[in-house]
Amino acid sequence: MSDEPKLTLFGKLFLLLVLGACATGAWWAFHRHSSVASGNAGETGVTANPPRISSGTTDATGGSATAATSTGSGVTGSVEIGVAYGTEKKRWLEWAAEEFPKTAAGRGIQVNLIPMGSIEAAQAITGGDKRIDAWTPAADLYTETFVREFELKHGRAPIAQQEQLALTPMVFVSWGERTQAFMGRYKEMTFKTVGEAIKASGGWGGIAQKPDWGFYKFAHTHPSQSNSGLMALLLMAYDFHDKTRGLTMADILDPKFQSWMVDLESSVVEFPNSTGNLMKDMVLKGPSSYDCVLVYESVAIDYLKNAEGRWGTLQVTYPRKNLWSNNPYYVLSTPWSDPRRQAAATELMKFLISEAAQKVALTHGFRPGNPAVPILFPESPFTSGQKFGLRVDLNGICESPKGEVIHNLLVGWNNNVRSHEH
Repeated sequence: MSDEPKLTLFGKLFLLLVLGACATGAWWAFHRHSSVASGNAGETGVTANPPRISSGTTDATGGSATAATSTGSGVTGSVEIGVAYGTEKKRWLEWAAEEFPKTAAGRGIQVNLIPMGSIEAAQAITGGDKRIDAWTPAADLYTETFVREFELKHGRAPIAQQEQLALTPMVFVSWGERTQAFMGRYKEMTFKTVGEAIKASGGWGGIAQKPDWGFYKFAHTHPSQSNSGLMALLLMAYDFHDKTRGLTMADILDPKFQSWMVDLESSVVEFPNSTGNLMKDMVLKGPSSYDCVLVYESVAIDYLKNAEGRWGTLQVTYPRKNLWSNNPYYVLSTPWSDPRRQAAATELMKFLISEAAQKVALTHGFRPGNPAVPILFPESPFTSGQKFGLRVDLNGICESPKGEVIHNLLVGWNNNVRSHEH
């Protein structure tokens, strides 16, 4: 028989109570922890996966841009990005660079705008300009050449993501009174009739008995630096050959076309490096500088009211053959652009295609790339600008030719016209 003491009935009951209390406490603590965890997730929006950058495409309503604003960009801390842009978008992008950091997606992101001609920027990126994380040229005409040259030099594709921001065609812009005098003589404004006016004996004296106006002065931007200058050459070729598609190497090398183009271009007043600067000079200096310039429709719209209060009205005339500038936005994949800068550049892209930003683009004359934003309504510049010749529906839109055709057109211009630059 053991000498160890035995528990009394009271002792047994006390032990059972202690064990029960421990088990109950453990169950309550575990249950409370689970409830708090699930409750916090519901209240704060915590999910198993953190927010990520989207693929860079947006739906017709700009949905991804809205989502980016509400969930945050996923970019932590402060980051600076450089955006090379064509000056035709100067006013719009300056607004965007100021407003974007005020959004949830843009918080902590500083946007440094770098104004460059479209082709000038492509060459800078290929050359290793480490300031540039995104590039938004006026059009994608030179993109094929840019990608090929970048891949040859750096061994990688340069574009991570892309989006089409806005559309704008090319227009002739001339002073109202002189437009009427021109049409009275030539009936329509084409590259052929502009060339005739440039060569007219006695200048405006021979055109419209206005010798005080001097010679007919026409300008467009430098084709090797600015997209609108390159578009001018393409439209000359399409106009000369009277076609809207299928521009070939044979068309570009045609001796008759080359002779006509060189003859016209040798009398162009000057070739500025950006469309915005060309239009600005026309408005600042008045008819003494240019009678007519070829620029983007958006640039013309942005300056119509400025000109009216200085030198009289400007008149917009659409070439019978035309091309769209689609203002792409490229998030670059370069050796110097790290993932955080790429993510920040992507968020800016989504902001620019959002409805709010697209409505501002419209006020600066761009046809929105987001189809959810209308063009014609009472306050639209396309409504109020009809008195200046603006119209929405266009005919004779030309297709973009192959890269080799564009390249050889530039080579021909550089070989035959460069010696005539002023």
